[in-house]
Amino acid sequence: MAYVVYILYSKKDHKLYVGCTSNIQNRLKRHQSGNVAATVDRRPIELIHTENFESKTDAFNRERFLKSLWGAREKKKILLRWLHG
Repeated sequence: MAYVVYILYSKKDHKLYVGCTSNIQNRLKRHQSGNVAATVDRRPIELIHTENFESKTDAFNRERFLKSLWGAREKKKILLRWLHG
Protein backbone atom coordinates (compact mmCIF):
# COMPACT_ATOMS: atom_id res chain seq x y z
CA MET A 1 0.00 0.00 0.00
CA ALA A 2 1.27 3.47 -0.87
CA TYR A 3 1.20 6.42 1.50
CA VAL A 4 1.08 10.12 0.70
CA VAL A 5 2.43 12.99 2.77
CA TYR A 6 0.60 16.14 1.76
CA ILE A 7 0.62 19.84 2.46
CA LEU A 8 -2.50 21.99 2.41
CA TYR A 9 -2.55 25.77 2.18
CA SER A 10 -5.31 27.67 3.99
CA LYS A 11 -6.57 30.57 1.92
CA LYS A 12 -8.21 31.90 5.08
CA ASP A 13 -5.25 32.15 7.47
CA HIS A 14 -2.40 31.59 4.95
CA LYS A 15 -0.91 28.76 7.01
CA LEU A 16 0.06 25.23 6.10
CA TYR A 17 -1.25 21.87 7.27
CA VAL A 18 0.79 18.67 6.91
CA GLY A 19 -0.83 15.26 6.88
CA CYS A 20 -0.30 11.65 5.85
CA THR A 21 -2.78 9.19 4.37
CA SER A 22 -3.14 6.04 2.31
CA ASN A 23 -6.09 7.51 0.37
CA ILE A 24 -5.41 11.09 -0.69
CA GLN A 25 -8.68 11.61 -2.59
CA ASN A 26 -10.82 10.56 0.37
CA ARG A 27 -8.73 12.59 2.80
CA LEU A 28 -9.00 15.74 0.67
CA LYS A 29 -12.78 15.32 0.47
CA ARG A 30 -12.88 15.10 4.27
CA HIS A 31 -10.81 18.27 4.62
CA GLN A 32 -12.91 20.15 2.06
CA SER A 33 -16.21 19.10 3.64
CA GLY A 34 -15.15 20.16 7.14
CA ASN A 35 -14.81 16.67 8.61
CA VAL A 36 -11.24 17.20 9.88
CA ALA A 37 -11.10 19.17 13.11
CA ALA A 38 -7.67 20.66 12.40
CA THR A 39 -8.79 22.34 9.18
CA VAL A 40 -12.54 22.90 9.61
CA ASP A 41 -12.11 26.58 10.53
CA ARG A 42 -9.29 27.13 8.05
CA ARG A 43 -11.22 26.53 4.85
CA PRO A 44 -10.97 27.09 1.96
CA ILE A 45 -7.86 24.99 1.62
CA GLU A 46 -5.80 23.91 -1.36
CA LEU A 47 -3.47 20.98 -1.89
CA ILE A 48 -0.05 22.40 -2.75
CA HIS A 49 2.33 19.44 -2.36
CA THR A 50 2.41 15.64 -2.21
CA GLU A 51 5.15 13.07 -1.65
CA ASN A 52 4.61 9.33 -2.22
CA PHE A 53 6.06 6.57 -0.05
CA GLU A 54 5.86 2.79 -0.19
CA SER A 55 6.56 2.46 3.52
CA LYS A 56 4.13 3.69 6.18
CA THR A 57 7.09 4.27 8.51
CA ASP A 58 8.91 6.41 5.94
CA ALA A 59 5.76 8.44 5.28
CA PHE A 60 5.07 9.13 8.93
CA ASN A 61 8.73 9.99 9.57
CA ARG A 62 8.56 12.52 6.73
CA GLU A 63 5.30 13.96 8.10
CA ARG A 64 6.89 14.30 11.54
CA PHE A 65 9.93 16.05 10.03
CA LEU A 66 7.79 18.53 8.09
CA LYS A 67 5.90 19.36 11.30
CA SER A 68 9.19 20.02 13.13
CA LEU A 69 11.08 23.27 13.44
CA TRP A 70 13.65 22.00 10.91
CA GLY A 71 10.87 21.10 8.50
CA ALA A 72 9.46 24.63 8.64
CA ARG A 73 12.23 25.83 6.33
CA GLU A 74 11.40 23.19 3.78
CA LYS A 75 7.67 23.94 4.00
CA LYS A 76 8.41 27.62 3.36
CA LYS A 77 10.36 26.70 0.21
CA ILE A 78 7.50 24.50 -0.97
CA LEU A 79 5.00 27.30 -0.36
CA LEU A 80 7.12 29.85 -2.22
CA ARG A 81 7.49 27.51 -5.21
CA TRP A 82 3.71 27.00 -5.24
CA LEU A 83 2.92 30.72 -4.91
CA HIS A 84 5.33 31.70 -7.67
CA GLY A 85 4.68 28.54 -9.66
